Amino acid sequence: MDINNMLSEEFKVNKKYIDNIVNLINDGQTIPFIARYRKEMTGSMDDTTLRDIHDRREYLLSLQKRKEEIISSITEQGKMTGELMKKIEAAVMLVDVEDIYLPFKQKRRTRASVARERGLEPLSEFILRQDPGSDPYKEAEKYIAAEVEDTEAAIGGAMDIIAETVSDDAGVRGMIREVFLKSAVVSSKAAGGDKENEKNDEKDVYRTYYDYSEGIKKTTGHRVLALDRGEKEGKLKVSVDISEDTGEKICIGEYVKNSSVCGEIVRSACADAYKRLIYPSIEREIRSGMTERAAEGAIKVFASNLRQLLMQPPVKGAVTMGYDPGYRNGCKVAVVDDTGKVLDTAVVYPTPPHNRVEETKKKLKELIKKHKVTAIALGNGTASRESESLIAGLIKEIPEKVSYMVVSEAGASVYSASKLGAEEFPDYDVSLRSAVSIARRLQDPLAELVKIDPKAIGVGQYQHDMPKARMDEALGGVVEDCVNSVGVDLNTASHSLLSYVAGINSSVAKNIVAYREENGAFINRKQLMKVAKLGAKTFEQCAGFMRVPGGNNPLDNTAVHPESYAAAEMLMEKCGFDISDISGGKSGTLRKAADRIGTAELAKEIGIGIPTLNDIINELQKPGRDPRDELPPPLMRSGDITEPSDLKEGMELVGTIRNITDFGCFVDIGVHDDGLVHISEICDRYIKHPLDAVKVGEVVKVRVLSVDVKRGRISLSMKGNDIKK
Repeated sequence: MDINNMLSEEFKVNKKYIDNIVNLINDGQTIPFIARYRKEMTGSMDDTTLRDIHDRREYLLSLQKRKEEIISSITEQGKMTGELMKKIEAAVMLVDVEDIYLPFKQKRRTRASVARERGLEPLSEFILRQDPGSDPYKEAEKYIAAEVEDTEAAIGGAMDIIAETVSDDAGVRGMIREVFLKSAVVSSKAAGGDKENEKNDEKDVYRTYYDYSEGIKKTTGHRVLALDRGEKEGKLKVSVDISEDTGEKICIGEYVKNSSVCGEIVRSACADAYKRLIYPSIEREIRSGMTERAAEGAIKVFASNLRQLLMQPPVKGAVTMGYDPGYRNGCKVAVVDDTGKVLDTAVVYPTPPHNRVEETKKKLKELIKKHKVTAIALGNGTASRESESLIAGLIKEIPEKVSYMVVSEAGASVYSASKLGAEEFPDYDVSLRSAVSIARRLQDPLAELVKIDPKAIGVGQYQHDMPKARMDEALGGVVEDCVNSVGVDLNTASHSLLSYVAGINSSVAKNIVAYREENGAFINRKQLMKVAKLGAKTFEQCAGFMRVPGGNNPLDNTAVHPESYAAAEMLMEKCGFDISDISGGKSGTLRKAADRIGTAELAKEIGIGIPTLNDIINELQKPGRDPRDELPPPLMRSGDITEPSDLKEGMELVGTIRNITDFGCFVDIGVHDDGLVHISEICDRYIKHPLDAVKVGEVVKVRVLSVDVKRGRISLSMKGNDIKK
């Protein structure tokens, strides 16, 4: 297999770029480093495309390895032929290779293998020939022995061998599989119990599937995952099938030659082969494929949502109050300064059973005035509705200009109870750590959320049902790409954040923090070379993503890689600037100066590629820039609408998209329950998936379609009148 050539054709990319990417990865280069600093070698591919190429290459390598194993096994059995070799080499899917191998695979003891042990294979071959006028029962008499008591037993054993022969036929399986993929129907029924009561049970999340049937080509990923979970929980019985006799007809069409007695025996064996051997196997395979595709789709949705969530703009320069609501044990409050340092903490009891509302207001007013709080991050968990009502009322009572935002608590408790949370705040109890995390999530979502297992962040569908290794790989890649896209402050980043920088593992990240604590703040990137276990190779990978604000080299606070410092200095000189102009804020017209000379000419003179030159110019014009600053700021509220009962049909509101699934997006409009915008209500044009039109964190205008206060369901629309903000 020429894997690189296959990748070139599949991704429609020049093969030289594929060759370069493979060589770079084999050389230990990380995806973020390749995407950012080797653009000339990749044709400026982004990190997502690079990861897709890497994943596809891994699949093709595993396919190639499996082919080699199968060729070796068949050759050792002395059964390899030129035709068989061509079939194996031509196979492009793992399932096709396994079909070819099936007749040669070592099987557990089967009915057919027992029949072969009893010497009935010649009889099966006699029957399969289906010679006109031949008498299989007379022939069967020759095989009566101690283990074959009569002709019926002999014929039965021969049929078992024929059935397995039909089942092992790669061509037959391929045809049946094709029919399944084109026309199979997935069905589900309630598993036991009083079905009428189950159908009327509105709380049962699986009631939609108690009598469900749909073609597999139309079955969406979220339905597949719901069916899988319902079956796993014992609530549903699920099957995938084609029209009753289609599979049998395919087997019969390939093996039955005539209507002789032998032909009728073969016909019966074909029916047995399909029902007992082929159908259960193909059904498992189809179900497995549906689940795999649904899981991959769900992982992609999760990854996209996570990327958008992590890249939400930070609320900079704000002293922030984190408010973790609760009932019996009170609401935990933490005030952090604009760098995330904890200034104060408190526990208040405004909710039942305590109801100390006025006492709580007094305490919160004191904290706001004392620390000059300008933003409140309110967790969306238990008692958040009552807490939001209290905070909205409080804001109207005070002279200070304060706004609030409801922040997802997903994963906060995981962080609070983690070893990392204990290390960061050893003197705080779990709930106070949660309040700090909630405040910091508003200030810098990326820096805080990297401390939490991505699966716990809650921006996907059925995330806990996904294959763990694939999920971890995909989400870890997203976090890594986001962290490196933004860059990290070498002097303030936690070891959690540092561990996602290209080339840095957890151990080296801790060593960086230890070096910083022992020697004081870094003054340049070169000092990284003094950190234990951080060698030249690691420095090459990570240095460009580290920032040193206020260091002794202005380039250290940009995304310009140290390997390009000489090129950056030459560029500045040719354009009439000095390197000190970077930190002095005088390099904003660098692009105009470069355009006057000509970027192609400049790149040639400096000895770098045009993509690298453009990246350097962009960085030097806005040193220390945060790509998240270019996005619309998060929506802060003042508390006009806090209850579902405040909503009226037709009302137009502004909200923030919190989650996206296959069937729509959920929008926070300031009440406890997020409203659902079904995919059909997202925009006027047809879209295949919500991600084609919206993203997590986006601020949008919505119109209320309906409100079911009892069930906590709010239906919204973004259609018409340019409703998207």
